[in-house]
Amino acid sequence: MNATLLRSAFYIAAICGIYLAAAMFVPAMVDLYYANADWQVFALCGFMVGGTSAVTAVAMRGNPPPFSRRLGFFLVNLLWMTFALIGAIPIYLASGELTFAQSLFESVSAITTTGSTVLTGLDDAAPGLLLWRSLLQWMGGIGIVALGLFILPFLRIGGMAFFKMESSDTGDKPFARMASFTRAFLAIYLGITLLCAICYGFAGMSQFDAFNHALTTVATGGFSTHDASFGYFDSPALLWISAFFMTVCSLPFSILILFVVRGRLDSLRDPQIMLFLTYLLVAVFLLSLYISLNDQMDFVTALTQSAFNVSSILSTTGYASTDYSQWGAFAVVLVFFLTFMGGCSGSTAGGIKSYRFLILFNMLRTGMKKLIYPNAVYSIRYGRLSVDSETQRAVSMFFTAFILLWAFGSLAMSLLGYDLITSTTAVLTALSNVGPGLGDIIGPAGNFSTFADPELCLLAILMLLGRLEILTVVVVLMPMYWRG
Repeated sequence: MNATLLRSAFYIAAICGIYLAAAMFVPAMVDLYYANADWQVFALCGFMVGGTSAVTAVAMRGNPPPFSRRLGFFLVNLLWMTFALIGAIPIYLASGELTFAQSLFESVSAITTTGSTVLTGLDDAAPGLLLWRSLLQWMGGIGIVALGLFILPFLRIGGMAFFKMESSDTGDKPFARMASFTRAFLAIYLGITLLCAICYGFAGMSQFDAFNHALTTVATGGFSTHDASFGYFDSPALLWISAFFMTVCSLPFSILILFVVRGRLDSLRDPQIMLFLTYLLVAVFLLSLYISLNDQMDFVTALTQSAFNVSSILSTTGYASTDYSQWGAFAVVLVFFLTFMGGCSGSTAGGIKSYRFLILFNMLRTGMKKLIYPNAVYSIRYGRLSVDSETQRAVSMFFTAFILLWAFGSLAMSLLGYDLITSTTAVLTALSNVGPGLGDIIGPAGNFSTFADPELCLLAILMLLGRLEILTVVVVLMPMYWRG
């Protein structure tokens, strides 16, 4: 890694710091409107971060080198660490009660759209702090889609190939037509957010609640303005509205753009969309049937609760309308496996993602055929496309790394004194960016406020690893990367 690459990366990070500093004045104005003294904290942080970022940008400015994989790996890690650190500063100063490790955990949970929280008493929290958490998730959602659509395919370690905007394949040119594609994405992302806020408002939320929940719904983040999350509102209409938007935002934004802007109905036939919607509908139906047959509630109510909570878990949003761990053993086991699944590539959702399961299944099926006909030639298919060996290797590496991190992370949590369910689901929900885990401590009725600083730092690292597709971070930690 030479000095030119480092300078360029820090310059871009400083520019992003300026944008974050500007965003701090939004919660400052909200606190000022509600006559809350925390407006001074956000304003001061905005000036401090903005000034520091501006000085850094001036000092690091120079002729940028050509974009390369080496620069890409470092830049992605640097940007997300910068966002996490800057996002934690006003949380630490405004809360007045959190340690910096807790504030950093909250910030990482926000920008990775995980939704795990250490805050309690949200119903009485300052409006500026609540809005800042929501804004961080919303901005994190933008970064996640950009990461999945533009950066990871170029780095060859994750994400589907850049979608075919025309008839030509731009899979090897992730920045082709980037300006027009970015404008379309931002317009649709903002449009879905406004539509979601309007629907929430018509269904009974206050303007402040509707705006905050729209930001975190579209980002599939899950931060709420109430400790009881959606259980606070006790409204079936709000649950169905949220389930719809969470599902939509779990779909690839590249395909949403082609559908909305160009009317490409055929784009909705993407195999990963079909798989995602299939296990969503199957899980909702089975869980609804299980709850109603156990006489816990009537089928219509069970369907509403199941649709909302299953959508929340599969989209890795992390909202909860009730403590679904009390629904019985089948519900707990189903939720546990759904936590692995995730949404689609190129969406704001996390998890392993449906396209990887498709490729893994086809690799397994082809491998079984090779056992019977060892001399036959078979290709791994993704729909009508052939999956190259590089993509197969990336999928296998990601899945292996995910399982290993989950295993070693769970062992580390158990060494820190936590039981099996808490240890395994805390690590799993961090890697999958889901939010709540299972058990009495971090289940849908709990949070991470009782965790000490060491385990919060461990989970924050795992959240970043999961959001950055693991391999992006691991590559930078290898000595070989820094040579030359």
